Amino acid sequence: MADNGTDAATQTFLDHRELLFAVAYNMLGTVTDAEDVLQETWLSWTARTDAGKAGRAPEVEHPRAYLVRITVRQALGRRARIARRRETYVGPWLPEPLLTDVPPAEGAGEDAAERALRTESVSLTLLVVLETLTPLERAVFVLHEVFGYAHTETADILGRSPAAVRQLAHRARAHVRARRPRYHAHPRVRRQATQRFLAAALGGDLGALLEILAPRATLWTDGGGKAQAAPRPIQGRDKVARAVTGFAARQAAGLEIQHRDVNGDAAVVVFADGSPRAVMVLDLDSDGEQVREVYLVTNPDKLSALDPDAPHPRS
Repeated sequence: MADNGTDAATQTFLDHRELLFAVAYNMLGTVTDAEDVLQETWLSWTARTDAGKAGRAPEVEHPRAYLVRITVRQALGRRARIARRRETYVGPWLPEPLLTDVPPAEGAGEDAAERALRTESVSLTLLVVLETLTPLERAVFVLHEVFGYAHTETADILGRSPAAVRQLAHRARAHVRARRPRYHAHPRVRRQATQRFLAAALGGDLGALLEILAPRATLWTDGGGKAQAAPRPIQGRDKVARAVTGFAARQAAGLEIQHRDVNGDAAVVVFADGSPRAVMVLDLDSDGEQVREVYLVTNPDKLSALDPDAPHPRS
């Protein structure tokens, strides 16, 4: 029910905002683009509801389905612009980190199911794999595998036949499973591994890092040409260990280290002078004992969402 002067259409949009954000973010991988999609969805929604009030269009019977359809189509339309930006991007590209342990604003209500969308459906390691799918494959995977939409519902959202959607879903699942095992370490195991890894890195303990890292470990660093980062992924346990200790040694002075949840997983956020400087997320092997992927985001444009006082430029 609308309150404090908020009309019904606005309240309906606000009631579904977390869902719409999660869908857009999973499809695009950046907070900025997801927020832009929400703004476009809001404009389309208000135009449609205004037309309904004026009698120029029928009432929307299922607002949630309608809003999701607008969001997905806006996100698909934005993929071309994102692809053009990537062509000139310096170094490896990683998704924009999203803090998922932030409490709701004071006085704001919180729906547990809606909040779970933000904390459990946006794994950074999965988003990295989703970047290798086609836009339509990614949309189908996100809607079906993450949000539980039936293929018939997805077909209606995308304007495709159910048979075409099932084929897209099959290809997307096969691709994701080939790149990312279904096993996902328990949060406590991930947190302990992250703490051990950080202690070894900050302490310059090369031997401890070599024990923690899997033999074929890979380090991905995303600086976007604006911060320290390797121009290409670094592969192999020894090379990754030396790169991590070198990075930590150069950056350690005057830093504040916070253990936070990023994209639903245990992570490390590094601050200097109150501003975020880096986010590190680890991906473990199937035994949960060794680190196989290290994701390090240092691009300041992708960290500005972690700093409430900073503007949010396009990344």
